[in-house]
Amino acid sequence: MEALLVLEDGMVFRGRSFGALGERTGEVVFNTAITGYQEIITDPSCRGQMVVMTYPHIGNTGINEEDSESGQPHVRALIVREVSSRESNWRARQTLDRYLREHEIMALTDIDTRALTRHVRQFGALRGVVSTVDLDPDSLRGKALAAPTTSDEDLVAEVTCNTPYEWTERVIGEWRVDTAAKNGCAKDGCAHPQWKVVAYDCGIKHSILRQLVESGCQVTVVPAQTAAADVLALKPDGVFLSNGPGDPEMVPYTLSNLRSLLGQVPIFGICLGHQLLGMALGGSKFKLKFGHHGGNHPVKDLRTGQIAITTQNHNFAIDPDSLPAGVEVTHLSLYDHTLEGLRHRELSVFGVQNHPEAAPGPHDANPLFGEFVELMAEWKGN
Repeated sequence: MEALLVLEDGMVFRGRSFGALGERTGEVVFNTAITGYQEIITDPSCRGQMVVMTYPHIGNTGINEEDSESGQPHVRALIVREVSSRESNWRARQTLDRYLREHEIMALTDIDTRALTRHVRQFGALRGVVSTVDLDPDSLRGKALAAPTTSDEDLVAEVTCNTPYEWTERVIGEWRVDTAAKNGCAKDGCAHPQWKVVAYDCGIKHSILRQLVESGCQVTVVPAQTAAADVLALKPDGVFLSNGPGDPEMVPYTLSNLRSLLGQVPIFGICLGHQLLGMALGGSKFKLKFGHHGGNHPVKDLRTGQIAITTQNHNFAIDPDSLPAGVEVTHLSLYDHTLEGLRHRELSVFGVQNHPEAAPGPHDANPLFGEFVELMAEWKGN
């Protein structure tokens, strides 16, 4: 069926629909990953986004039972150059089209994704609307302009868990944290986890939880609204702040509780959790022009000079000039020199903007989970 994508600035892209029919609004961003579309569309950090895949051929490996990063897809829409009508992989259980239809997610194919990506790079992330029911560009532009931005909605509230739960599942397949053996974990897993970790769920990915377990952690996941006193009552060795969607300023409840936890327990944050940590330490955030989304982002560790190719998925960043003297900048993006990591010089807290669990992407940054374990060990030794 014919479908339109219209951006808030009036740019029109014509294509064909797959997945669900209807009409959706959201912020249009592009993702440069070559593989892993299943992980991307099920990443809760993509809540509120219409994701444009820059790799041209999507859907050929279908959807399997292992690679989802949450219980459902979270994208508002998926936009591709060419969708495969058949799946061809030994793990596949259904086509991408069928999966999206079952979950009422709209998608467009036959879109000039190169032109769309160049437009977003030039003018920034824009609100858009996709529709199979209204094909009037002027009407759709009005709907895009009326749609909320990611700074108008508390998207974390839509993806966080409702009640605390324990996570015990280990890494699937061959990808394992290189510090696992050092932390008492054999190849078949950790029989006796050493570190009790409470993980704030702002939209946490399954791969993150598996990597924590693989590192020797007993993980309790709590909702993003959980009070600091309730977290400390669990007597954790460390607190983990997860990734998540949207503007960190829209999550004041987690930020308030985080401030109460500083100095009480070791803390590690990634992505949105890193941004919240930076704000809790006194920094300020800003919105990137078109965000970082993909699996090919070089990041330099300023402490060692090493460069890691990382997975990223965020629209906001912390201004390094806003950080107080007690906070050290540890990592920088080699694409645009934005802040990619920080650590407090006295408090046992650190955060990184990239996704060390990847899924999809390279595993160069995996040792960061080991750094968290070492931080907890130092704290417990004190």
